[in-house]
Amino acid sequence: MNDWLAAPCRVPDEDAAAAATRRQARLTKPAGSLGRMEDLAVQLAGLQGRERPTAGRVWIAIFAADHGVAAEGVSAYPQAVTGEMLRNFASGGAAIAVLARELDATLDVVNLGTVNDPGDVPGVYRRVIAPSTANIVTHDAMTLEQLDAALAEGKASVRRSLAAGTDIFIGGDMGIGNTTSASALACALLGAAPDTLAGAGTGLDAAGIARKTDVIARALHRHSGADTPLEWLRRLGGFEVAALTGAFVAAAQHGVPVLVDGHIASVAALAAVALRPDARPWLVFAHRSRERGHARVLAALDAEPLLDLSLRLGEASGAAIAVPLLRLACALHGSMATFAEAGVSEA
Repeated sequence: MNDWLAAPCRVPDEDAAAAATRRQARLTKPAGSLGRMEDLAVQLAGLQGRERPTAGRVWIAIFAADHGVAAEGVSAYPQAVTGEMLRNFASGGAAIAVLARELDATLDVVNLGTVNDPGDVPGVYRRVIAPSTANIVTHDAMTLEQLDAALAEGKASVRRSLAAGTDIFIGGDMGIGNTTSASALACALLGAAPDTLAGAGTGLDAAGIARKTDVIARALHRHSGADTPLEWLRRLGGFEVAALTGAFVAAAQHGVPVLVDGHIASVAALAAVALRPDARPWLVFAHRSRERGHARVLAALDAEPLLDLSLRLGEASGAAIAVPLLRLACALHGSMATFAEAGVSEA
């Protein structure tokens, strides 16, 4: 059951944020001269409940799952890629695996169900719900039981991160067809037209984007009777999108700051905030994706991402690339001398 979603999220520590703000005012630099790096340190201080926040221990959860809507020809890659990428994550060859090693971050890979099932893979949690969701053009993506299972797997990863003492939680995705599913979900939650959110995904040309737009429009028409965010998620989402949604809510409930990746993760964040508005303060947005709909989703969340590097890979890569910014913001905040300590005259 997903009744755990009704539990309130934690409230950021205003006293810790205020103490961090006072510290910033005493550091040997003109006030505000480090711009958003100062704001980021203060924000993390409030989320972590301490004047000097840290970002040393990073947990990166990758949820992989296939989508029935791939049958509509919405991806430039075959569906077998999802299962194949699970092995690539585990063997260290994927972009996020490289980034996790460089960051000394924990990589938590979860198989929620792939058409090309790789079986038991060392280093991958096998939590198969089904080989894929159903095709959203003709069916509900998930049953209630499948939705509950996917949400719970997100929460389970957060619990593993808590046991590891993580400072920052990152959620990533892998699943052929997931930009179609996520964009359809975003259209439903925002009341937006498909042609404003459907993008190139894995590299579609103009004809492919037009086909994807039509698929999303047909799916929205079929599911127009949905009337709650949870029902939209069940009918249009993917297992990995639901797991990310559950992870973001659970992280906020347990007081863990979340660094949100690109389009897919941001749509999951949109769903999480629709379900639990009090989760929003716990979300820090890493980057602005090249995927067409991402800017619209960010605007709806009143989010100003840290980076804009024309990324669109997914799998938490953009969030991982932003981790050094968090670490440097924390280092500057925690290690710079104050005017008094350095014997420097104040303004």
